[in-house]
Amino acid sequence: MLEVSGLRKVYEGHGRRVEAIGDLTLTVPQGSLTCVVGPSGCGKTTLLRCVAGLLPATAGEVRVQGVPVTGPTPGLAVVFQEYGRSLFPWLRVRQNVELPLKAAGLPRQQRTALVGEALAAVGLEDAHSAYPWQLSGGMQQRVAIARAIAYQPKVLLMDEPFAAVDAQTRADLEDLIRAVWRRLGVTLLFVTHDIDEAVYLGERVIVLSASPTRVAEDFPIDLPDERDQLGTRADPRFTELRGRVYAQIQKAKSR
Repeated sequence: MLEVSGLRKVYEGHGRRVEAIGDLTLTVPQGSLTCVVGPSGCGKTTLLRCVAGLLPATAGEVRVQGVPVTGPTPGLAVVFQEYGRSLFPWLRVRQNVELPLKAAGLPRQQRTALVGEALAAVGLEDAHSAYPWQLSGGMQQRVAIARAIAYQPKVLLMDEPFAAVDAQTRADLEDLIRAVWRRLGVTLLFVTHDIDEAVYLGERVIVLSASPTRVAEDFPIDLPDERDQLGTRADPRFTELRGRVYAQIQKAKSR
């Protein structure tokens, strides 16, 4: 579904040159949930923005279902970390979720049905008429997720979407994402700095090296498909996988 081939990204300006991503290659199979972790400042967000077509690559190529990504791409949606800045405070929840569907030219009846299904999927059926500023941070991030899934993307990109919420809300949102992913069968690429979160969520964890970023390791996560916050995290296999990912990140930092 998603192919990244020889991707490079160099930032230049004001007499300074920074190679953020250097010759990075990876593939993401259709319908999979892949998590990406790496040392702080390694270029995880840069990678995601290049994949999304929001940032031009210096070299290499990104393809979605074989089609090169040259800019914002139909069939691909992004959920950002800063949910408060991605929602329009003067629009109600329903209108925020509906916005990309209007832009796509969908008829009103279809938009209404898709918005209703998306809000139900994230547990916000009763908040459709509220404004974002009337909701908690966790609920606002649910609105952002609902807007992304209402668009019915083939690929969903998530950039540290739970970093700004409290631990309890984060756990709820992690379970929500796995439920939505299984229900919709969307291909999901999830960037996080949290090792436990990556192991808990993913079918696979890709560890990035320090900048200039490359793929340092690719771990299959062989935990049971049915996961819960208490049982899964208490599983000795979870602890083992977490330790392996952590050790690889420490190795990447030392290099």
